[in-house]
Amino acid sequence: MFFDNVVIAGVVTVGLMFAFFAGLGIFIWKDSKKRKPR
Repeated sequence: MFFDNVVIAGVVTVGLMFAFFAGLGIFIWKDSKKRKPR
């Protein structure tokens, strides 16, 4: 049971990190696309 809880916690942590970085990357991509440097 404890092992299952650890695995679930790890999957949730990785999922949250992936979602955070994906959102941050999309935000930066949209911002740079909107500003049009040069």
